[in-house]
Amino acid sequence: MRVLVTGGMGYIGSHTCVQMIEAGMEPIIVDNLCNAKTEVLSRIEALTGKQPTFYQGDIRDEAFLNSVFAEHDIQAVIHFAGLKAVGESVVKPLEYYDNNVNGSLVLARSMRKAGVKSIVFSSSATVYGDPEIVPITEDSPTGATTNSYGRSKYMVEACLSDLFNAESDWSITLLRYFNPVGAHPSGTMGEDPQGIPNNLMPFIAQVAVGRREKLSVFGNDYPTPDGTGVRDYVHVMDLADGHIAALKAVGQKAGLHTYNLGTGKGSSVLEMVEAFGAACGKPVPYELCPRRPGDIAECWASTDKAERELGWKATRSVAEMTADTWNWQSNNPQGY
Repeated sequence: MRVLVTGGMGYIGSHTCVQMIEAGMEPIIVDNLCNAKTEVLSRIEALTGKQPTFYQGDIRDEAFLNSVFAEHDIQAVIHFAGLKAVGESVVKPLEYYDNNVNGSLVLARSMRKAGVKSIVFSSSATVYGDPEIVPITEDSPTGATTNSYGRSKYMVEACLSDLFNAESDWSITLLRYFNPVGAHPSGTMGEDPQGIPNNLMPFIAQVAVGRREKLSVFGNDYPTPDGTGVRDYVHVMDLADGHIAALKAVGQKAGLHTYNLGTGKGSSVLEMVEAFGAACGKPVPYELCPRRPGDIAECWASTDKAERELGWKATRSVAEMTADTWNWQSNNPQGY
């Protein structure tokens, strides 16, 4: 199967491309490299023996996308491309709506023109907002988002849902990720954020490797066991396998398919700090800071539907997530 992968040079996209090649699929990557590096291509090739076709360009450029579709017989699209920092989205809402929402609309138009009507969309648990009940199921209310990033994902879901309601021959799969962490077990690929990391695990890793002095833990007064935020951390390799499972199970079936991708259990920030200290063999220094705007107390997934309909279940533990992250960061202290 030949699949266009937008944002395929990024963290989740690159790991998914590795797993796709291993599964006999052919990823064709489109990425504007705003948060990725070309070195990723050679890492993918070293792991799989194949270098994916890569086009540098922006998904908001419709003529560019049309030319890529014209060049290849593409059967489906996995759509990762998007800005993803919660804190940044609060201060740069227009950039997030332009990139994430407008970019997705341009992509959908280009797909329709090319007659490609199968898309797996990289959505987020942030569409659920601050949940009243955990674990969160796919039927939990959406839309009461707490930041511009989550709102942009919710808007794209709404646009794609309306597209399916108007044109029912599409296969549209919405994958709501919880908190992706970890790295390829080889230590050659991992998360390499530009600038100061916005997510917990790469920040912990950069502190542990000596790039940063200490971790800031935002909020220790949440109604959780140790006062810090609780999240459902899922290994990026499990997440990558989830996309392949979705393509195989429902990618060729007309319908609007929605799945949570998580582990079904939550870990607190301090639990993750402790687990990382065990993985790297030394304590990770941190300081307690006030809460950040847009953050919520706890959030973890019910994954029963993905297990039942996709045959997918996260199998990698927190110990593996932290060990693989440390393996990546210690082998690549400055990233790619």
